[in-house]
This record gives sequence, structure tokens and C-alpha cells, in this order.
Amino acid sequence: MTAAAVTPKGERRRYALVSAAAELLAEGGFEAVRHRAVAQRAGLPLASTTYYFSSLDDLIARAVEHIGMIEVAQLRARVNALSRRRRGPETTAEVLAELLVEDVSGPGLADQLISRYERLTACTRLPALRETMCRNMRQRAEAVAEAIERSGRSVHIELVRTLLCAVDGSVVSALVEGRDPRTAAQQTVVELIEVLAPIDNRPVPI
Repeated sequence: MTAAAVTPKGERRRYALVSAAAELLAEGGFEAVRHRAVAQRAGLPLASTTYYFSSLDDLIARAVEHIGMIEVAQLRARVNALSRRRRGPETTAEVLAELLVEDVSGPGLADQLISRYERLTACTRLPALRETMCRNMRQRAEAVAEAIERSGRSVHIELVRTLLCAVDGSVVSALVEGRDPRTAAQQTVVELIEVLAPIDNRPVPI
């Protein structure tokens, strides 16, 4: 990063470029993130993308990190708003499916969900993304563990990760087959929740 990039003006421009790249990534995948497209979306000169970032991969990595931070913050906010009470398997599945899978019926929302899984698989080819995605996956699991605990169930983080892997697999399959991904996620949770996170018979904290 150049010295100019850490000035207030430089930070604003850098943030604008990262935000623009994140929007393009969510809308059209990795192929949509190009120097010219990012600069145009940010309303900045083309040269700014190479001035503030060492490479396109560097810019993409920052965009992936930016999206991940937003998604985790939104997930945690929804979890924090969740009441503490014992929930049966169907209700727990409904809650978790709503937390993990957005409504894809609106314009562009299916693309945003697809983008999440593209980012996951991309880190196998782009090592610069691996640390960011691993951190994002860990934070996502911690938020879901909190939601499960608020539903009066036993929580073990490794089993939560197992549940998330199963949900992610069912969502990807649903997207490929043209089925509703939230319904697929909900069905997967119903089948596994009693095994991976059974009801905790201790008093539910208020």
C-alpha cells in the first residue's frame, strides 16, 4: 500500500474500490471483478485500482473479506435478536434455515447466495483467500452455535460445523437442481438437529 493510500482521501478511495469490487463479486462472480469495471462502479480513474492495490487478486481478496464481514455482522445481529426458548426440531430448522439462507425470490438474491459458495470454492485456487474464508466459516459456525444454544439445545462447535457442511451441501444441490434452497436447508436441519444438537434439559437461561 502506498503512503497516499493511508491518508483520509486514500482510505476513502480504497474503501470505495473494495465496496465496488464486493458489489460486482456478489452480482456476477469473480469474472465480473475487473480493473475497469471496479473503477467505473466506484466512480474513480482506472489507474486507481493499481495505485491502491498490488494486483487484481489483492483487490479481490479485500472484496471477499469485506463481504464476509458484512455477512457475519448481519448473521450475528439476527442471532442476537433471537429469543431464548426451547424449540422442537421443526421450529429450530425453520429458524436456522432463515438465518443461513436468504430469501432468493427477490432480484439478485439468488446471485448473492451463489456468490457465497463461489467464494468458498475459490479459496482452493487462490491461497490469498484461504485465511479470510476460514475465519469467515469459523465466525459463521460460532453464530449458529449461539442460535442453537438459544433454542435450548446442547452445542458442540465441531458438530455445528458438521451441520453447516450438510446444510451447505443441500443448498448447493438445490441451486443446481432448481429447487428452493431454504426448503432444502430446513429439511437437512430437521433430519440432523436431534442427533447433532439434542435438547439440553438444563434450565434455559433468560
